[in-house]
Amino acid sequence: MTSIDWLALLHPVLAILFIYPLVGATVRLGLLVREKRLGITQQPAKVPAEHSDHGRWLASGVVVAVLIALLYSFISKFQADAAGFAGGGARLAQLLLAAEGTLLSLITLWRVRRPLWRACFALLCWAGLLGLGSQPEIWRLSDNPFSGSFWASHYWAGILLTGLLLWTTAARPEIQRSLRLRRLHISAAVLISLLLAVQAITGSRDLLEIPLSWQKPAIYSCDFNARRCPLPGPQGSAAPAPGGAGAAAVA
Repeated sequence: MTSIDWLALLHPVLAILFIYPLVGATVRLGLLVREKRLGITQQPAKVPAEHSDHGRWLASGVVVAVLIALLYSFISKFQADAAGFAGGGARLAQLLLAAEGTLLSLITLWRVRRPLWRACFALLCWAGLLGLGSQPEIWRLSDNPFSGSFWASHYWAGILLTGLLLWTTAARPEIQRSLRLRRLHISAAVLISLLLAVQAITGSRDLLEIPLSWQKPAIYSCDFNARRCPLPGPQGSAAPAPGGAGAAAVA
């Protein structure tokens, strides 16, 4: 494996080792907070604060994981074909700068206290992810929300998940004080749990479709629509597969 292949592993490794264990702890603490509020059980006074802190770390971990996946897409495409990368090194530098600004927005969201500033930096962070994800180098099954492929897209489910987590982080003080917002938070938490399950399924599916860097020339010579690859020739050169399926390059 090359360095770019190891970079590709950072996104799923972060999800497995950090995000999903944290999800379990956050959900458990949330249930304890609800039991405490309803008087079902007696819980330590620090449980609500711990639930809030776990949620904030969960949102931050998801944002960082998304940024890593986006940066991998840009860097791998640039490394594979610098001449074919639109805008060249200057555009890559701009994309890296936008990613840095998105990360700074997340860090600032942790520090600001006023509701307006919290909302602004949460939106700014989410907008940064949307802007980076809208680039042509980012693989998306579909951009049409009326198609089934859109809802099966790992990217779009991740963007929606990130937006919900950023909202819960930005509105944390208001959720603690408002019954209406607490109910909305519970509904959002159910949707977040469903999206996390979708991400686990679609992420595992997409991992099967990402070849190692040295395998890409052979894999991308296949016809993905016909599900056929060229057969090797006598000297190891590629020969057309039976049925006339040629080598169709896909981006």
